[in-house]
Amino acid sequence: MTGSRARPRERLKESPVTSSLAGSVREVTLAYGRGRLDVTLPPGCEPTVIRQRPLPPLADPAAAVVDALDHPVGSPPLAALARGRRSVCILICDITRPVPNGLFLRPLVEQVTAAGVPLEAVTVLVATGLHRPNLGAELAELVGDPWVLEHVRVENHDARDDAAHRSLGVTATRGTPVSLDRRFADADLKIVTGLVEPHFMAGWSGGRKVIAPGVAHHTTIRTFHSARFMEDPRAVQCTLEGNPLHEEQLEIVRMLGEVHGLSAVVDEERRLVHVGFGEVVASHQAVVDVVAASVRVPVGRRFGTVLTSAAGHPLDATYYQTVKGMVTPLDVLAPGGTLIIASECSEGLGSRAFRAAQQRLAAAGPDAFLASITGKDLADVDEWQTEMQLKPMRHGRVELYSTGLPREDRALTAVVVVDDLTAAVAASMARTGDRSVAVIPDGPYVIPVVGG
Repeated sequence: MTGSRARPRERLKESPVTSSLAGSVREVTLAYGRGRLDVTLPPGCEPTVIRQRPLPPLADPAAAVVDALDHPVGSPPLAALARGRRSVCILICDITRPVPNGLFLRPLVEQVTAAGVPLEAVTVLVATGLHRPNLGAELAELVGDPWVLEHVRVENHDARDDAAHRSLGVTATRGTPVSLDRRFADADLKIVTGLVEPHFMAGWSGGRKVIAPGVAHHTTIRTFHSARFMEDPRAVQCTLEGNPLHEEQLEIVRMLGEVHGLSAVVDEERRLVHVGFGEVVASHQAVVDVVAASVRVPVGRRFGTVLTSAAGHPLDATYYQTVKGMVTPLDVLAPGGTLIIASECSEGLGSRAFRAAQQRLAAAGPDAFLASITGKDLADVDEWQTEMQLKPMRHGRVELYSTGLPREDRALTAVVVVDDLTAAVAASMARTGDRSVAVIPDGPYVIPVVGG
């Protein structure tokens, strides 16, 4: 752990989008767990620190939420939408997303009940996809409002419960079987909530993605997470046009009918910087248009070494989620270069299904693993994350720094595990012959690109 020191999360000083710190040994900080990790860079290093273009935090987040509900995109205000409705289902993302649910769940519930929907007819449904349920203290942290937990029915989606889903048929374009949680599909008023941030395969998170995979049956999820979707060159971050996952999600929304969404954007310190509400596709796109220029950062060159993070808690709780931070900076990693990622992995590797996929990768190697999944109609659960890990492995060398991953699981990462970030950066500089190092403190929340 030489040259690395963890400290609590704190507000960062304002800095340029990219800043060059060449000329001497310097410290940089990476998001790590619930805090930050100080890293001393080796002598001779010429670092470029890459951050989002800052969006100013909202002075009154609560008022901004109410204003968004009153002035939606492509739909009437929420109060008008809720009149005459018999039931409401509100989707929220699971614990893997730092969504400020405590800011907007109660206003949503209060507005729909004020419009005449009985409180007992309101359900908050955790869109877990194929992740584990969020329970107990974790559920309380996720919901973020004791009043909501006390007064509203809050439940978890279970993608493996066949009886809990309703079939809508198959998509016309790619034949994906569509089956969604009945609590959402049958609700009279359907509302999704979530963060809009870059997503390494679906382009952007939030909106339609909270529905599928969020509350989809496992066959739906496993179909559009199969290799024929994942290996498509358009299935990448910040790309919606032509992205096969996005196009399937849009078709699923059309099959479902009327849906509305609340989309939020937070900064590096998890402060609300933008919120929008309205028809789910139009309002999501409007928020994407706001955030895209902030998170997609041109840097003009490639680097022999990229030092990044998995964005800290909650995204770096598992190695499964860490893979996202390996994929998003590939545009600025020189071919054959070294990508070094810091991730606490406080909950270890991830699900048993992901562990099984990683065991296959470690045993067979990248080429044989990819060959084994090509042509499948249904992907094995969570093997798509292992498939995404192949992208940085094909591009260069991948190294992981983690204080939470058990030592016996290191081999299952199929990457090089390092204990000293300073030494790792120095070794990469020597190996590549390039002193220039890209430092991305907040990992997959920032998308560095060579061009504009």
